[in-house]
Amino acid sequence: MEFLFTPEAISALLTLTFLEIILGIDNIVFISIVVGKLPEEKRVRATNIGLLLALVLRIALLFTITWVIAMKESLLAVDYAQFSAEINGQSLVLIAGGLFLLYKSTKEIHEKIDHAGDRDKKVENKAANTMARILVQIILIDAVFSVDSILTAVGMTTGIDGALWIMIIAVVVSILVMMVFAHPVTRFVHKHSSLQILALSFLILIGFMLITEGAHLAQLEVMGQSIGAIPKGYLYFAIAFSLLVEFLNMRFRKKVKR
Repeated sequence: MEFLFTPEAISALLTLTFLEIILGIDNIVFISIVVGKLPEEKRVRATNIGLLLALVLRIALLFTITWVIAMKESLLAVDYAQFSAEINGQSLVLIAGGLFLLYKSTKEIHEKIDHAGDRDKKVENKAANTMARILVQIILIDAVFSVDSILTAVGMTTGIDGALWIMIIAVVVSILVMMVFAHPVTRFVHKHSSLQILALSFLILIGFMLITEGAHLAQLEVMGQSIGAIPKGYLYFAIAFSLLVEFLNMRFRKKVKR
């Protein structure tokens, strides 16, 4: 295991772990929203199970890395008038995940805005069904985020000795960090209703980003214009700026109440 203690390996491990944690923010936001459908006493358990499933799924994908990479191979070529694409497995997973996020986020916003008061409670009680249904939703989005995460890991560790072990350690550490922060984030989000809407809006942005990234991997061209992937830095800056504004609003409302 000496290869893990080389400067190159340590640098790759630290950088990859940091990136995995940043990418995991999307996962935490989604989980904090869907577990809100459960009774409060079951939320911690559902969050832990969801993150453990994410860990198992990502490690499994790492051991089948050749299959993940092979998903870049074209499955279907489309060339019709002003529309062309080379559709592959990775693009399909990302586009499907993005559409699922758009649907789920829009549905949640609709319920929170249109079903206020007693109606909202009835809707929540009806929707807060079995943990199995919540876990299925978490697994579905975990699969999408896992593919995105694994592709990042592979790109960063290519050519480094012990790359597989570096990726596994980074994934395990990032999931453990997410487990520590997931519960405070979930409690904080559900304590402040305005943050719930903001978090759902973030998921819409992330869903749109996944769709554009999938279209980019599929080399989609519309009227001679190729679809480019949106840099994740732009997305996280928008999220950080929105959160800063919301926290300032929260402090202002607190002072007004006093």
